[in-house]
Amino acid sequence: MDVLTIVGVGLIGGSIGLAVKRRGLARRVRGLGRTPATLDKARSLGAIDEIHLEPAAALRDAELVVFCTPVDQIADQAVRFASLCPPQTIFTDAGSTKALIVERLERDLPAPGPLFVGSHPLAGSEKRGPEFADPDLFQGRCTVVTPTARTAPTALATVQQFWERLGSWVRLMPPREHDRALAVTSHVPHLVAAALATTLPPAWRELTATGFRDTTRIAAGDPGLWTAIFRHNRAAVLAGLEAVAAQLTDFRRALEADDGAALTRLLTQAKEVRDALGS
Repeated sequence: MDVLTIVGVGLIGGSIGLAVKRRGLARRVRGLGRTPATLDKARSLGAIDEIHLEPAAALRDAELVVFCTPVDQIADQAVRFASLCPPQTIFTDAGSTKALIVERLERDLPAPGPLFVGSHPLAGSEKRGPEFADPDLFQGRCTVVTPTARTAPTALATVQQFWERLGSWVRLMPPREHDRALAVTSHVPHLVAAALATTLPPAWRELTATGFRDTTRIAAGDPGLWTAIFRHNRAAVLAGLEAVAAQLTDFRRALEADDGAALTRLLTQAKEVRDALGS
């Protein structure tokens, strides 16, 4: 393509820019954001070619716009930016929730105007900022794309091809199915890791080894970003917490009864699931 605009050039946005530049997928990569220092860092690292603090110049002739901002900002930004883009511009995003974003944009984007296709690359880190960007972040990783009955086939094909050229394999899912799945595979684990981290007394920090540190690693993620994710996907996260609570109850009952057979059965079930995921 000629022009790609990335809105929010942090870890994910910066990784997209680096991957696009390495693979020669766009003639110009523009970064749009609110923090000059972050945009300067992204440009110095080669993730973007142009820095923009105002949307008009960043979007005026963009063919593809990728929103890499927090999930509670994406829809508002897309609606606000729509009039600044050519009607053939395609919008997509990298948000960890999909249903509220897709439903809002299918309702509120002007017609004719930019076409939106929801996306979520299942890649990332608890770290943030373009200094942690990686051009191979999406290589071999799944990206979920969430079309609906209203999604334009040409826009879907463009977005799917974009992620595939960044190294991803693409799975198509309805937005609400995506949110139910990600509650279990991502959002609830983060919440549980955060809860576990807060149980650690300061006096015992030096006693933490691999188990505690690995289990709570993701709790180091940005609190503001994760607050938005939990609120956007509240119903599915609550359902996931109910399932975890039921499992914890089973473990608690086995311990209270000093039931070794039940404990072994529960731990064996968990091991089988984890082993099936691979290393």
